[in-house]
Amino acid sequence: MAEVVAAMAIRPLVSLLMSKASSSLLDQYKVMEGMEEQHKILKRKLPAILDVITDAEEQATAHREGAKAWLQELKTVAYEANEVFDEFKYEALRREARKKGHYNKLGFDVIKLFPTHNRVAFRYKMGLKLCLILQAVEVLIAEMQVFGFKYQPQPPVSMEWRQTDYVITDPQEIASRSRDKDKKNIVATLLGQANNADLAVVPIVGMGGLGKTTLAQLIYNEPRIQKHFELLLWVCVSDVFDVNSLAKSIVEASPKKNDDTNKPQLERLQKLVSGQRYLLVLDDVWNREVHKWERLKDHLKHGAMGSAVLTTTRDKGVAEIMGADTHILGRLDDRFLKEIIEAGAFSSRKKKPVELAKMVDQIVNRCRGSPLAASALGSVLRTKATVKEWKAIASRSSICTEETGILPILKLSYNDLPSHMKQCFAFCAVFPKDYKIDVGKLIQLWIANGFIPQHKEDSLEIIGQLIFDELASRSFFLDIEKSKEDWGYYSRNSCKIHDLMHDIAMSVMEKECVAATMELSEIEWLGDTARHLFLSCKGTEGILNDSLEKRSPAIQTLICDSPMQSSLKHLSKYSSLHALELCMWTESFPLKPKYLHHLRYLDLSWSYIKSLPEDISILYNLQMLDLSYCSYLDRLPRQMKYMTSLCHLYTHGCPELKSMPPELGKLKKLQTLTCFVAAVTGLDCSDVGELQHLNLGGQLDLCQIENVIAAEEKVENLGNKKDLRELTLRWNSVCDSKVLDNFKPRGGLQVLKIYSYGGECMGMLQNMVEIHLVGCQRLQVLFRSSTIFTFPKLKVLTLEHLLGFERWWQIDERQEEQTIFPVLEKLFISHCGKLVALCEAPLLQRPCGEGGYKLVRSAFPALKVLELEDLESFKRWDEVEETQGEQILFPQLEELSIEKCPKLTALPEAPLLQEACSEGGYRLIHSAFPSLKVLKMIDLERFQRWGAATEGEQILFPQLEELFVLRCPEVIGLPEAPNLSVLHIIDGKQEIFHCVHSYLSSLTNLTLKLEYTEKTSEAECTSIVPVDNKEKWNQKSPLTVVELGCCNSFFGPGALEPWDYFVHLKKLEIDRCDVLVHWPEKVLQSLVSLRTLVITNCENLTGYAQAPLDPLASERSQHLRGLESLQLKWCESVVEMITGPASLKSMEIRSCPKLEYIFGKQQGMAELVEGSTSSEAIVPTAVSELSSSPMNHFYPCLEDLHLVGCGSLPAVLNLPPSLNTLQIADCSSIQVLSCQLGGLQKPQLTTSISRSPIMPEPLAAAATAIVHLLPPHLEVLGIQDCAGMLGGTLCLPAPLKALTIIGNSGLTSLECLSGEHPPSLEVLGLQRCSTLASLPNEPHVYSSLRFLKITGCPAIKKLPRCLQQELGSIKYKQLDAQHEVMALKPKTWKQMPRLVRERRNAATEAKERQRSTRQE
Repeated sequence: MAEVVAAMAIRPLVSLLMSKASSSLLDQYKVMEGMEEQHKILKRKLPAILDVITDAEEQATAHREGAKAWLQELKTVAYEANEVFDEFKYEALRREARKKGHYNKLGFDVIKLFPTHNRVAFRYKMGLKLCLILQAVEVLIAEMQVFGFKYQPQPPVSMEWRQTDYVITDPQEIASRSRDKDKKNIVATLLGQANNADLAVVPIVGMGGLGKTTLAQLIYNEPRIQKHFELLLWVCVSDVFDVNSLAKSIVEASPKKNDDTNKPQLERLQKLVSGQRYLLVLDDVWNREVHKWERLKDHLKHGAMGSAVLTTTRDKGVAEIMGADTHILGRLDDRFLKEIIEAGAFSSRKKKPVELAKMVDQIVNRCRGSPLAASALGSVLRTKATVKEWKAIASRSSICTEETGILPILKLSYNDLPSHMKQCFAFCAVFPKDYKIDVGKLIQLWIANGFIPQHKEDSLEIIGQLIFDELASRSFFLDIEKSKEDWGYYSRNSCKIHDLMHDIAMSVMEKECVAATMELSEIEWLGDTARHLFLSCKGTEGILNDSLEKRSPAIQTLICDSPMQSSLKHLSKYSSLHALELCMWTESFPLKPKYLHHLRYLDLSWSYIKSLPEDISILYNLQMLDLSYCSYLDRLPRQMKYMTSLCHLYTHGCPELKSMPPELGKLKKLQTLTCFVAAVTGLDCSDVGELQHLNLGGQLDLCQIENVIAAEEKVENLGNKKDLRELTLRWNSVCDSKVLDNFKPRGGLQVLKIYSYGGECMGMLQNMVEIHLVGCQRLQVLFRSSTIFTFPKLKVLTLEHLLGFERWWQIDERQEEQTIFPVLEKLFISHCGKLVALCEAPLLQRPCGEGGYKLVRSAFPALKVLELEDLESFKRWDEVEETQGEQILFPQLEELSIEKCPKLTALPEAPLLQEACSEGGYRLIHSAFPSLKVLKMIDLERFQRWGAATEGEQILFPQLEELFVLRCPEVIGLPEAPNLSVLHIIDGKQEIFHCVHSYLSSLTNLTLKLEYTEKTSEAECTSIVPVDNKEKWNQKSPLTVVELGCCNSFFGPGALEPWDYFVHLKKLEIDRCDVLVHWPEKVLQSLVSLRTLVITNCENLTGYAQAPLDPLASERSQHLRGLESLQLKWCESVVEMITGPASLKSMEIRSCPKLEYIFGKQQGMAELVEGSTSSEAIVPTAVSELSSSPMNHFYPCLEDLHLVGCGSLPAVLNLPPSLNTLQIADCSSIQVLSCQLGGLQKPQLTTSISRSPIMPEPLAAAATAIVHLLPPHLEVLGIQDCAGMLGGTLCLPAPLKALTIIGNSGLTSLECLSGEHPPSLEVLGLQRCSTLASLPNEPHVYSSLRFLKITGCPAIKKLPRCLQQELGSIKYKQLDAQHEVMALKPKTWKQMPRLVRERRNAATEAKERQRSTRQE
């Protein structure tokens, strides 16, 4: 059977042309004067083409090449004709604007903007174009008759699908049931790699549409996976496996992404994963080039033990290349496929037709086990009501093979769409695969390109949303999410497209859509047929300039997803643009409005522009203008009132915008205005009253209301707009105001945000869903009313910085008790200094005992999140004092945070509640928070009780998972919480220590930092695990993170802790432990999973109980085999470092003034240092002693070493060659740096003759000096205030990127290693280096320099010539006065003699003033 072909969507293009040709605007302004006859002929002939276009499309899908070629030519002609009629429309709009006076406002610029405004010239030019279009149409009609295309009636655009009651199947929900076994197997594989030092790779293999990505999402979101891995990353790879681009995508996908954007991407990736146990999901991999995968894998291997890569691919060969633990994903079980098809095909409200229901099993067999195919077929069958139609679908969908997979079924689903939907979806080929598409912007792009058919009842935006919803219900769009933009200004929906669906869109659009996400040297780029472009790569402007120099494609859509930093050329070649998205890091707009007459969509969000050109007001077709987050934008064009097509204006996030252009009320089509800045009323700005008759919807932020005259009436008008959903009212400062005293919005308003209002009370806002009050300092009472009231819809309430707020409401007549906030879910109260209590809680009935009920009080029966912060007077849980002592209940509360409430002493009294038991039945418990999961208690000076009514009564938090008690000095006990997994206690009483044991079986994260007490005796040390319970622990503790402070009971000779109980511990921090004198070897031996060890402020810690070179040293190196990070800080007595394992990657030692050894005791070092200035003969002796040291081979993986404030270190010799970063500060006794390469490499002695300094060596320098040898992979070196270090020459390794030396008096020269490629520094800082005279004279050293600082280095008389030549291009630099003149840009070099004279004269005058001052 022939292959199914996705049909071209050309009918909407011709229909659009018909609509434009029939526009009444053309006749109104007589723009087709002299062309009336051709116009009539065209309007007669276009319907003839529309009559047969359906037959032509069907023949093209049946592989008739002639029909396909005819349709292709029709598309080309239709595009050209649409552009011609766009010019006619623009001319009509231009004449309309001229009639309204726009020409007078533009002044002399009119001649430049409209060089062909002469009507005769216009008629001649357009007459020729129209004749050519008419000739082409006549040729098409003649060919149409030759091909024998027949008339097929086309039903009108139906809106029946707008009221769908079909169930949209959630792929995650289906997969969670159908793929549970697959999920468990892969999760077990990933978790089972915990102690594997090698990177685990697990490919999921299966044909397209089986649900590989959905399964990977389930695994990624599995709670055990989320807890197990420290870093989770997700990246879609798709067709192009470019290693550098992929590394960048992985880094950008991380919340921990580093800021080293100028570094190579693979280095950034390696830095990101180093020391982290991570899970990386690489979705949709196609790469079969082994070397590319190995190159990426080499940098991924630097993660911690247990790291894993999970991939999805259709290609078994790819899986074999990437990993051995391949998981083959089988077909979905038929019962789940049947469920998906029935959900899509049958209405949920109507009974299934028996005959059709019987055929479902036959359809299931066509799906090849694919849930995507089942969803697509279900949506196709939805519109088929007869057995005959179902049989036809079953027959047409039986052509799937091993090669095609389910693609024919998806094409069948596409072909079943109405023609306008085909065009809307096919346009999405402009986006790259896996791109997160903004739904609102997608609909506006459809509108800009004319894809959405007009409908009398609804706006284009509503129809666009209905089209999107229908396509989503048919699985053309997936992963639909709702989110807030940064800073919470504007909400938006996003979606993605399945890669198979994307393939269909690409097959329809062919080369009309181009999406470029990598360097374009490898891409066949920008043919003449390209109409819709998406660019997301560096140097976008250069790519466009080069491409348009040779070609002239009629670009309609241009989306640049990366910043543009320079100007565009060939501006006239952008004249076909309908939609343009640019992010400009320049102050000016790069295009000329006179070439953008057809532009409907202009997105300049996040640009650096300060203003738009005034002539942008000639864009009479513009419908959408997005200027959001243009942080430097200070004004809008004054003539915007003439842009009468404008529907959407986004101005939020523009802090410099001071006013709005005048007469905005003339923009009658304006539906969206996100921010209106009210200025003092004048001729050059609009007043809020301009918005009165505009039908605004969505969100509006009204700023500077203090400038509004008659504000109460105007704000009331905004509150009554039926389509406005969110309104923000901002005053710049708190001042007397009654604007909102009687504010009662009656429109569709749901969210109200008020900032710095100066009134004492608010109007009734009973229909709000969200209310946010911030900085309303004079507000005393939230609401006043004559009778009882309620907020039946309110879900979110924020009260912040309400300094005068005392009472919740004032009611004149009290009736029966009523719940004021019945559905409130989130309540945030902060900085309300006079608030004493929460609002009054009415009585509710709760079950208690067998058939019994108990009366409890609850003001917030639906509340899920409650945050109370900085409430100086808050002390009660109910406003009515008489109710204190009665029991308060928060039945649904999940998160409670209380911070800085100094008068609060207790949680509310816990009522007796009924709780179901796992064995059946129920039990009675005391709990005010039966659903609470997270509880934070921070800085509560007087808090003591967890809600107990009587002394010793145990309070239960049955669902509590995380408990934070920070700086609550009166708390001495903890509540019962059987499911607690995270416990953080900071500055807690020592008594709390004895409460922790009850949580050990469930805790995964413990921070226990108690208040400091005097040194505890061994007799007082007690175990955290009671002695009588130790033998009862049959399983090990799940704890992975432990932070301890002042917890002496864990350590010392008398400690009773069974450390082998904590075998899963990954991170251990020890702070202020007085009894810790020696390294706790027994403890460390037990912690087999430890990755990070931090020890701070242990003032009695000295080192090992035995000598460090004891025979036990080799055994000690086997402790903590997986340790990767070690930090030792502020331990004043420590003499020697712990013997670390080979796995160590990072070491930081800070403020340990007595520390003598880091890499073991290094004999002979003193002699070496002394001999460096007298005789080279001593060096071999010293080296031979060093080479025998067993410490020389420690830390082969160490990458980062930081030493600060370690004044007793005599030398740092044999630095590991693996080091990437070395930072040393305030280590005054260190004199020599060296590195072990294979065997020991000694510091070399050299005379000054062997160096070639630019300036003569200072006389004070010794005849011989040490040449310091740095690790060969070192990238960052920083040395500060180590005065005696680096005597002699410092040789810079090739990888070095950053060098900073501050406060040194021994270094004389910086040189490149002989025989090696010189380094390319990016950062060079030299300060207070009194003896440094010589810098490298290699151009490559400075070619990448972006930061330079050389100050207080008097021996450097002259900078190297190659550095002088680079000074003009270095962005950040600071130099001593004698070098500053060199920092001038090349254009100013000719001024150097004058500048030198001025500096000399100034210096001479200063000396004379000093001399005269002394004489006086």
